[in-house]
Amino acid sequence: MEALLAKPVLMAMQPAHYPEVKEIYLQGIATNQATFETTAPDWEEWDAKHLAACRLVALQAGSVVGWAALTPVSGRCVYSGVAEVSVYVHAAHKGQGLGKTLLSRLVELSEAEGFWTLQAGIFEDNVASIKLHERTGFRVVGVRERLGQLHGQWRNVCLLERRSQKVGV
Repeated sequence: MEALLAKPVLMAMQPAHYPEVKEIYLQGIATNQATFETTAPDWEEWDAKHLAACRLVALQAGSVVGWAALTPVSGRCVYSGVAEVSVYVHAAHKGQGLGKTLLSRLVELSEAEGFWTLQAGIFEDNVASIKLHERTGFRVVGVRERLGQLHGQWRNVCLLERRSQKVGV
């Protein structure tokens, strides 16, 4: 019981964390509220898509209970300071502030790396995730209607962004 009450420790994600990261991602996929993806990639594919500099895990009692990472929005050099955020929390640890802790730390790391804009694409009906992002300085800049289909159903996606106050933009 004491281990469950311990505050999670944030650290840089390592390849050895990926099996637990993948499991948490699969939980998100199963909700049909987190992503258009329907399968989780293997480590090599995940690693290639995500920026190496800003990857976090939250560990509690030695287990990964949440993670956050950045992906580039474009390969063009003019967008080198713009990235998309991902944040996922294990189902058993939702509602405890862990998402906000991870996302806040991810923002700090991104600013230290020179990112001036972070963005998130969130399903319009995923109110909890939208509120989480708003609590960490993101704002809704628009809704992309019928952006894609998930299991044959069109989904609207809110585009949120957070502009850094520290990078001089």
